Amino acid sequence: MSHIENPALKAFAAQIGHELALAQVLIRRCTPGYELLHLDDASAPPQSLRLIEIPAARALAQVTATGEFRPLKSAPTLQRGWRIAAKNDPDLETALSHLYPGAIADWYAAQSAQPPVTNYRDYTNRQSGMYRITTMLSDLAAAQVIQMICAPANCLKRRLWSVTGLAPDAPAQKSLIPCLEPCAILMESARVAVRAEQQSKTDMTKLAV
Repeated sequence: MSHIENPALKAFAAQIGHELALAQVLIRRCTPGYELLHLDDASAPPQSLRLIEIPAARALAQVTATGEFRPLKSAPTLQRGWRIAAKNDPDLETALSHLYPGAIADWYAAQSAQPPVTNYRDYTNRQSGMYRITTMLSDLAAAQVIQMICAPANCLKRRLWSVTGLAPDAPAQKSLIPCLEPCAILMESARVAVRAEQQSKTDMTKLAV
């Protein structure tokens, strides 16, 4: 079977140098390939970290150190105390796809002259069903929801999309992983915010009667 070159992976690997931090993962070049570990374990002796196989990275990313489910893989809650050996670029891609799904492809897309960014209004305007209501959220309210959900304490992706009155994330605020459009967690929070606004208006109307 002939090898099909992945331009996104090739470009990403070229950026690594001796080592590169990707959110909470530190990628180090070694012979052969790479070693991956938690950024906070950068100074830890290798023998103090448990060596896990690449497929086990998926389970590692599912829960926090205390066993709580991680619905957002870009949350700053990746557990520590492990290392992964990736013998080549494809192994690196597989390991990172378990830890940060889609990170390499999104990073590569964000390098283009016109990144495929979908802003809040464009995204919500094409929604149907339960999320159609998110179009009713004002720009100010949407900005408040975005600032809360996309805060560095909740998500390490650098938000490139926005809404009127709110700037995208500055490079220094977040990691190398870009966020190109609102996620399901943001949309659910926006939906809840609209419902809260509607309930508040209803309550005020009742009080005025």
